[in-house]
Amino acid sequence: MELELKLALPLQDAHLLHRQLARCALIGRRQPQRQQLHNTYYDTPEHALKDRAVALRVRQIGDASQPHWVQTLKVGAAADSAFSRRGEWEQAIASEALSSAMLEQTPWSELDADGTLYAALEPVFSTDFERLSWIVKLADSSVEVALDRGQVHMDGHSTPLCELEIELLEGSPEALFDIAAQIGRHISLLPLHMSKAERAYRLAAGTLDAPLRARPPALSKDMQLGAVAQAVLRESFLQFTANLVTFRSSDAPEVLHQARVGWRRFKSALQLFKQGSDTDGMPSTASLKPLLAGMTAMRDLDVAATEVLPAHGAAYQADDAQRIAQWHQLETALDHARQEQRAGLRLTLAEPSVGQTLLEITCWLETGQIALHHGQEGKRQDRRWLCERVEHLVELVRDIPASSKDPLEQHRLRIVSKRLRYCVESLRPLLPRKRSQRWLDMAMQAQTQIGMERDRLQAIAIARQLQAPDAVVQFLRGAAFAALSAWH
Repeated sequence: MELELKLALPLQDAHLLHRQLARCALIGRRQPQRQQLHNTYYDTPEHALKDRAVALRVRQIGDASQPHWVQTLKVGAAADSAFSRRGEWEQAIASEALSSAMLEQTPWSELDADGTLYAALEPVFSTDFERLSWIVKLADSSVEVALDRGQVHMDGHSTPLCELEIELLEGSPEALFDIAAQIGRHISLLPLHMSKAERAYRLAAGTLDAPLRARPPALSKDMQLGAVAQAVLRESFLQFTANLVTFRSSDAPEVLHQARVGWRRFKSALQLFKQGSDTDGMPSTASLKPLLAGMTAMRDLDVAATEVLPAHGAAYQADDAQRIAQWHQLETALDHARQEQRAGLRLTLAEPSVGQTLLEITCWLETGQIALHHGQEGKRQDRRWLCERVEHLVELVRDIPASSKDPLEQHRLRIVSKRLRYCVESLRPLLPRKRSQRWLDMAMQAQTQIGMERDRLQAIAIARQLQAPDAVVQFLRGAAFAALSAWH
């Protein structure tokens, strides 16, 4: 069984990266083992291994003058957390050719009883990277720390690779997080859910920088409350961290938006379970406040630029040269503001304290620290308790008049509606089917109406901050008032 913690590193100059790592006492005073690794991954043309969460590779260690080869089979999903648990079988082989004999001592026969799968295998992608590795002993545990820098190649495309893998050789899984915490004091480490194989497949599909949307976990009525809580929290936290990693290289507004959605879903789940679980052990998120505030500001600018202003641009300009120039002035200022905000947000994301907090939360989620004490026993009682918690959110939504013009009440309704929506979407298999659909419809309607109004008002505020011409600001105010009057 492979127990591994995978972490994304900044794509930067190798010498700077090595200097930052050298500050860590655990590895900085030790000479690393240096290896050049070339890996060829095999699959069928239809990617049958990928679909079954299986990876099969042949690794060449060393250059062509004195190579030796190792064949590895990995079984089990590795793309739902930075902390992965996978079955792993590895053996030295005589040449670069795939060895069927090696697979005889693995679960391959269960996957391919008649040999048709093996017969269809072919090289599908490769990775080339330099690995610097250190063996670290911590208390009763032994861990390999590996820095990989290189390229992933598939179908004529390539993408850079820069990541840290911390693998448990012996001892307690907590040692992985202890070592990551010590390294993370000196360099930004972000939880990385994506394996090298997954990166290659996404590269070929053109989805490497695609946003990760909510994928509510598969829940069943026979699950204990603790397992439900962990599954829901893990999935929403993955949505948050995966999109943060993508945001480092993607300017797509949807990537940032989905990161914010992931965080709100995570916080909503925490609030839902807090009376049924001991969340006192949840790490402090104080160091994330600058990042979260920057993400909100970035999202407001994106919405103004891509949604609100485009809806009114043609009506304002009306083929009038002066108005066209005024609108262009606002668009240019907004574009500059977005670039500056995005650059600043990436600097904030690169702060080591941000990565440390994300790792602490990952450890909390993955090492069984969520202890339940809601005082009930049995799975039926667990489901009843969850339903009661969701019904409480429903009552909160109903208690706030949707037609209220009070900004504070509208804000509260929007927040509670989002919490209700996220909780229903995550827990639907455990909730009454018809009622959960009504609750979801109620939440989405309230959230959408208030959210659109907020976006319009925020766009006006941004236009004023960017010193847009008064005529533009007044026009946007009139459009917002007309939309609000039509709603009420």
